[in-house]
Amino acid sequence: MDGKKIVLLAGALIIAVTTALLARNMLSSSGAPQASASSMPVEADQPHVLVATKALPVGTILDAESFRFQPWPKDLVEQAYYLQGQADPTKLVGSVVRTAISAGQPMTVGSVIKPGERGFLAAALGPGMRAVTVPVSAQNSVAGFVFPGDRVDLMLTQSVSGGGEGEPLKVSETILRNLRVLATDQRMDALGADGKPVVQTYSNVTIEVTPKIAEKIAVAQTIGSLSLTLRSIADNASDLDAAIAGSDVDMADATNPNAEKKIIAKLAARPVDKGGTYSTGADVSRYQRSSVPAKPLQTAAAAAVPAGGAPAGTGVASGPVIRVARGTNVTVVPVGGK
Repeated sequence: MDGKKIVLLAGALIIAVTTALLARNMLSSSGAPQASASSMPVEADQPHVLVATKALPVGTILDAESFRFQPWPKDLVEQAYYLQGQADPTKLVGSVVRTAISAGQPMTVGSVIKPGERGFLAAALGPGMRAVTVPVSAQNSVAGFVFPGDRVDLMLTQSVSGGGEGEPLKVSETILRNLRVLATDQRMDALGADGKPVVQTYSNVTIEVTPKIAEKIAVAQTIGSLSLTLRSIADNASDLDAAIAGSDVDMADATNPNAEKKIIAKLAARPVDKGGTYSTGADVSRYQRSSVPAKPLQTAAAAAVPAGGAPAGTGVASGPVIRVARGTNVTVVPVGGK
């Protein structure tokens, strides 16, 4: 009886091993066509089409990282596509997206507007935004290193006079932040004829703002001189965190990933006219003032005297005074006097 069990167990083991070997051979033979299909070479004459490497909303200023050439089926190539060997992608740098382009979607001739073409500036503006030109000089415009597409802060420098005879208060304050540069002078492209960035001075900068900020800039130009400071790309992350943590941002639809991306992109692109900083002359030099000069005491006393002059015998006080009315008679009494 034990011998029969041993024979049965041995037969079952042989059958299991044979089945496993057959199954492995079947799987390896079925996977061979897949390997050969994936290693098929691309056709030598297959066209390459210029496609977007990321989502490009309306108004985006293109840079060299916004697109690349990619193989495309010959039967699906349209006449409006940019083909490798026929189009120069460097000439598209600085162009503005007129119609939204999804990531991986081919770029067409009608989807972008090149600098200098009609409607370029209007296409670069976001919905509800305005273009404002700010006069600047070489000293307060980052020496020409601000290009279209960069983001800058706007500073106002002025002298505030007071009632005293001393020097006026000198103060500089950041009044606006995260402004997008649309053009410098009449130049809307950062590249020269050779396709490389060209640094040159300019006297006017056109920036994208809201209608309310446009009003503030118009007033700021009459108060003092304006200066530009170039923002770092890394600054947007900290500003986003502050905006999301604040109460002025509605994140009700943040549960939807697509809605969250749109909210974050909108926050990163919006100009900021709140929470500005300032510095006075005292922050730079101990010999400068930290506040507006005060009015002299005699001026305050003179303002307290009636229009007809001080009552006879009272004189003009040289310090704080109190006006005492007795019927129709008004007497000016200095503080501390009798």
